[in-house]
Amino acid sequence: MKVFVTGVAGQLGHDVMNELDRRGIGCTGSDLAPAYSGISDGSAVTHLPYVSLDITDAAATEEVLLLEAPDVVIHCAAWTAVDAAEDEENHAKVRAVNVDGTRNIAAACRRLDCPMVYISTDYIFDGQGETPWKPECTDYNPLNVYGQSKLDGEMAVRELVPRHFIVRIAWVFGLSGKNFIRTMLTIGKKHDTLRVVNDQIGTPTYTLDLARLLVDMIETDRYGCYHVTNEGGYISWYDFACEIFRQAAALGHPEYGAGHLTVLPVTTEEYGISKACRPFNSRLDRSGITEKGFTPLPDWKDALARYLQELDIDAL
Repeated sequence: MKVFVTGVAGQLGHDVMNELDRRGIGCTGSDLAPAYSGISDGSAVTHLPYVSLDITDAAATEEVLLLEAPDVVIHCAAWTAVDAAEDEENHAKVRAVNVDGTRNIAAACRRLDCPMVYISTDYIFDGQGETPWKPECTDYNPLNVYGQSKLDGEMAVRELVPRHFIVRIAWVFGLSGKNFIRTMLTIGKKHDTLRVVNDQIGTPTYTLDLARLLVDMIETDRYGCYHVTNEGGYISWYDFACEIFRQAAALGHPEYGAGHLTVLPVTTEEYGISKACRPFNSRLDRSGITEKGFTPLPDWKDALARYLQELDIDAL
């Protein structure tokens, strides 16, 4: 099997490439930069085959993929700056990457007659209610520009690639890139009191664990739409922050302990600031993973513990 991966400078693309290499699966990574520009951690992705590709260029995308002739494409590249996507000057850029770029990848996969994995998001829904969203739900109603662009990307994949995996995820964190955990640990060093929202509910997703499942998927023909996060109960961002600080303190960082840092729960309205509307209900129904014979991701607290062991907290 030969796999082509987009967005390898990002958190998920980085881990997907390393997982493919770990299993001995041939792979080529791509991103916009002339050479690999992700985290320089010495892992496999830093020296695996790489192709510079602007996915918004339809002709270039087709040319590169026809030349590479992969057996499957894992499409991790995306505009993910949710608040910046709301700025009017960025609207066209967001759609160029998340919609047109995805359509270009999908069109090339169609010509190659190869499967495609598309990474989507809970943001395609309106985040209302308390019932976990099921993969088959079609009550789409994105609250922001980013969510609409990812939904339109989904539609392009469904239209053009019969053999596809659409994998919706939420609350993503990984070693390569910015995320909520890094943000909390960074600002937790500078303040003795933090306010974190407690009315947005979901479950975190560790890219290292997600990458393993994605590679499991492409080794099968169990195509379709899946909701994937780490296992464990549904929590708020406040709950997540409290557990981050608890585990960090237990690892020997007393600055995050209850005696040094107070975390206060607040509503989204009280918190304010955000340009983009965020969904209150990010609960994803993950039952399809086991129903289709795949191994679920580990509990989110376990994922957090492994992540913190790998993270250089002192350097933040």
